[in-house]
Amino acid sequence: MDIVSLANELEDYIIGQRRYFHRFPEPAWEEVQTTLAIERQLEEMGLEPLRFDDISGVYSYIRGKKAGKNAKTILLRADIDGVSVQEKTGLAFSSENAGMMHACGRDCHIAMLLGAAKLLNNMENSLAGHVKLFFQAAEESAESSQEYIRRGFLQDVDVVCGAHVYGGLEAPYIDISPGYRMASADKFDIEVTGLAAHGSLPHTGKDALVAAAAIISSLQTYVSRNNDPLNPLVITIGTIRGGSQRNIIAGRVKMEGTVRMHSAERRKFIESGMQKIIAGTAEAFGCEAVLSYQYMLPPLYNSPGLSAIAGNAIRKLFGDHIRRDMPPVMASEDFACLTENIPGLYINIGCANKQLGFTENNYSSRFMVDESVLKNGSALTAQIAADYLGGNEWPKD
Repeated sequence: MDIVSLANELEDYIIGQRRYFHRFPEPAWEEVQTTLAIERQLEEMGLEPLRFDDISGVYSYIRGKKAGKNAKTILLRADIDGVSVQEKTGLAFSSENAGMMHACGRDCHIAMLLGAAKLLNNMENSLAGHVKLFFQAAEESAESSQEYIRRGFLQDVDVVCGAHVYGGLEAPYIDISPGYRMASADKFDIEVTGLAAHGSLPHTGKDALVAAAAIISSLQTYVSRNNDPLNPLVITIGTIRGGSQRNIIAGRVKMEGTVRMHSAERRKFIESGMQKIIAGTAEAFGCEAVLSYQYMLPPLYNSPGLSAIAGNAIRKLFGDHIRRDMPPVMASEDFACLTENIPGLYINIGCANKQLGFTENNYSSRFMVDESVLKNGSALTAQIAADYLGGNEWPKD
């Protein structure tokens, strides 16, 4: 029996798992019950659940019986944490945890990977390599993948693949566009120090608020005049705090912001460029400014080779449901830390359905999913793994 037929037989199981996990979303690093429920499913398949003692999340292996000494291993990833959103879908299986919702679709990701695990476990006799199943905790923390990487999690894998339901794409289309797909996300703090003075004597002080306002404006000019407009760059100042009362010149201002871009190469130079702008602008107003810059998530890059394998798999399974022309977005994903280290593919499974009224995007309190696509996600993930491990030739990245 082919993978599509097997996935169709699993549809009730996959949807049932999705609805169960949808009811009980848990915050990042607190996915205790979620982890236990996944472990139970893996054990029922005859797979050994593995985990780190001090963090949530679980992983397991499917060992291909045709694997040779130098066999490859593919990592299949599903994130598992909920998000801080109060659900307003009205679904019969709505979240039972107040203030938490699987508004990003991770209930679906868990279910699709469990479905793929069942498919691949039944194929173990024909697999020419190994599959590592990864139910990743705390994607929302933006630090989860790095934590796993520090623990050596990628040392025994060659490539990674993850399927994500996407409300911005109509079902049943699947986006496997190669190249840079999502932006980096770094954060920074700026502290401007001037000299407080009475508002009636501004010349006796150094106004940190005026300097901060000029810095904000200068950073936007830096974006428009120092960055190639064909390579998007967004610098956002999200908070500004300063001053003590209405009639006092502010002596200190603190700002917080983020930087997003698609170019991994250009990302290396942003901090130094911002430092020059910030320090120089503050000095012009008689103030000092200190930039603290923290690198968080790199841009997400889809391997052209894995995209080609996925394209062949989609045609084999579903026909012409492929999208390779989706524009990159400025949102970010923790998955990018994995693809920064090994070749990877982040698959967007279109889950919108205008006829059903499912038009809200991910993170909306009314985000709903066309569940008919979930079995497709399981089938595609399993097919990609089987094809990759089968030794298919794929283009160099």
